[in-house]
Amino acid sequence: MNPEDKIIIALDGMDGEQAISFASRIKGLRWVKVGLELFVLEGPDVLIKLRELGLRIFLDLKFHDIPATMAGSCRRAAAIGAELITVHACAGLKALQDSQWAACEGAAQAGLKSPTLLAVTVLTSWDSKKLAREIGIEQSIQSRVEELALLASQARIGGCICSPWEAKALRQRHPLPFDLVTPGIRPKGTDLNDQARVMTPSEAIQSGASRLVIGRPVTCAEDPVHVFDMCCSDIASHGQV
Repeated sequence: MNPEDKIIIALDGMDGEQAISFASRIKGLRWVKVGLELFVLEGPDVLIKLRELGLRIFLDLKFHDIPATMAGSCRRAAAIGAELITVHACAGLKALQDSQWAACEGAAQAGLKSPTLLAVTVLTSWDSKKLAREIGIEQSIQSRVEELALLASQARIGGCICSPWEAKALRQRHPLPFDLVTPGIRPKGTDLNDQARVMTPSEAIQSGASRLVIGRPVTCAEDPVHVFDMCCSDIASHGQV
């Protein structure tokens, strides 16, 4: 896998026209993330237009509902070409299992390859004190993530979302092909923004991450092409490619 295959650029804060224009500028870009804001604004059409550019889609809507609703949503997402789809692990075992089955069915009916479902464990904006204070979960972040990743594995979905801080321990328990996709990636010298648990691209890959989600450090940079290339070079030089 080339470094470019390991990087997913998050098109957050853009409308459809801006997303298409931005993605077209980045030579070598393979993956883009469409999140809630862009999807609510533009709907499924933006996925179709991005796929027409030859891009692969990470649909990050973090489905969390009753099993039937989650399954129906994943079926629809797979049918429009999403190859990575996020679901909340805390929705429970049945919701994860039903969503996986429905996603494969939706893709097959559309003549597409089955997508990979990724269970969201603990959002990278959380820390242990905040978790305990605000929602009463008296677990360390690490323990909570490990528990939810195990649930995802038991449901036989494709992997999970975690911060790079948890990737090493999870990789020891969940070898490939279980995917670990990590947001919270910040190249050296860039702003942390609202992320609490971060690493550089090469550090995250060395820790066991399969793919990295990078947003503002690239999309808000004065020279996004340079920063994207810098991230690829960091992985190629110091990560395990």
